[in-house]
Amino acid sequence: MRSDKIKKGLERVPHRALLHATGLSRRDLGRPFIGVATSFTDLIPGHVGMRELERFIERGICYGGGAPFFFGIPGICDGIAMGHLGMCYPLGLREIVADSIETVCNAHQLDGIVLLTNCDKITPGMLMGAARLNIPAIVVTAGPMLSGRYMQRKLAFVHDTFEALARAKKGQISAKELECLEMEACPGAGSCQGLYTANTMACLTETIGMSLPGCGTALAISAKKRRIAQASGERIVELVKKNITARRIITKDSLENAIFVDMALGGSTNTVLHLMAIAREAGIKLDLETFDKISRKTAHITNIEPAGTHYMEDLEFAGGIPAVLKRLKAKLNNTLNVSGQKTFDIAEKATIVDEDVIRPLNKAYHKQGGIAVLRGNLAVDGAVVKQAAVSQAMMKFSGRAKVFNREEEAMSAIMGGKIKKGDCIVIRYEGPAGGPGMREMLAPTSAIVGLGLSDSVALITDGRFSGGTKGPCIGHVSPEASAGGTIAILRDGDIINIDIPNRKLEVKLSKQEIEARFKNWKPVAPKIKTGYLGRYSKLVSSADKGAILK
Repeated sequence: MRSDKIKKGLERVPHRALLHATGLSRRDLGRPFIGVATSFTDLIPGHVGMRELERFIERGICYGGGAPFFFGIPGICDGIAMGHLGMCYPLGLREIVADSIETVCNAHQLDGIVLLTNCDKITPGMLMGAARLNIPAIVVTAGPMLSGRYMQRKLAFVHDTFEALARAKKGQISAKELECLEMEACPGAGSCQGLYTANTMACLTETIGMSLPGCGTALAISAKKRRIAQASGERIVELVKKNITARRIITKDSLENAIFVDMALGGSTNTVLHLMAIAREAGIKLDLETFDKISRKTAHITNIEPAGTHYMEDLEFAGGIPAVLKRLKAKLNNTLNVSGQKTFDIAEKATIVDEDVIRPLNKAYHKQGGIAVLRGNLAVDGAVVKQAAVSQAMMKFSGRAKVFNREEEAMSAIMGGKIKKGDCIVIRYEGPAGGPGMREMLAPTSAIVGLGLSDSVALITDGRFSGGTKGPCIGHVSPEASAGGTIAILRDGDIINIDIPNRKLEVKLSKQEIEARFKNWKPVAPKIKTGYLGRYSKLVSSADKGAILK
């Protein structure tokens, strides 16, 4: 066992003394040492229920014959960080999570690891850490939140808080109703109810094979989630004994499966960044073109918040990810799951309970997948849009640029009534390096929807979007403004052409005019120049490479 390096031999007397000081018996030293990286925190609704899941994981490890060791992983709630400088930190947290897992597991030579996670950047960070270490690993995502209720109406976090702000400003919602929405939109523990980044990544983690079947959609409040946690604890000991390491599971084929499922579900655009970053840690080449290629040949078969009217609980009760695999089986690779089963086995055993929640391919909501990759003189290296959440009327759009150098300026203009039909909002210097941290733009996109402008106004940015975003919102514009991308020299009134079906994003300027503007251009300095983000800004790659640290 890997852990023999810290517990066997005469020269390890001091090490054993320290291990015994933790309460370990001599018998325990013969067991596999299993780390449990837990991102429990009172700050995140998706994580507040983890204390109970920790108990079940610990029970499973002990039943399986392992010795469990818990250690903490930091977490950030993207929703609470949204709309201020706090949002500069979540993407950078992904790298901290991966580094923390590498550091603890290698320093203590742990034999295997259970990764207890749930929210947006924490889950991909844990997968990156597992791929980097390449030791036996299994992921337990803590599960989605139930929908809220108001006057017999189902509520979801984004629609009934962020978008409700703008509706309240228009006088469509009373102060009393807004207060009720604030109290009831998030009724308890779990990741927010739609197919936002947290839930998308949970679904893709299961698809890749790093979680037990059913884990991705099992609700946070359910006994099923606790049984999965315990089974995961037992299973990690078996993975250690059989030496089934993370890179046996995370392969090019399993990552392609994840992209197929992502496109079929209509998941968050953040998955593009995360899957590329995970692939890099596993030594696998994955680029933007792969996402677009798979999207073009994958039907969008679910209609989950924010793009539609269903919730994660509906997907769970319709059969969960196993049922989605069943629907897509002909397109997928037969890869290994941490349970020991193969993808096709899981798909064949699944039952599709609701044909509207998980539609047949010939009755899909859209013929193409959820995400499209756009290119043109405004995004030479690519940009990303969640096309499943764009109305047919806005799949092609030509608008006047309204340019802002930070999110707060744009939000002020939107809420101040300065954005009109036919405008294309441009928010720049929010990229991975220029932001720094590539902030999510959920507040302005939700305000646009709430004000009824989503079918007449577009938004483009070198930042990114929450999985809760809908409408013609194009992010990850690369190169970013601080790196000298064309977005840096746009001016108010420039005509921007968006053509999603033909994958085009262009500004109506000649090459000569673009070059002339760049002669007098100077980049805007990042908003944070010190501490971790100061270092992050200097080391992070562009979005089209996954915003990874060089």
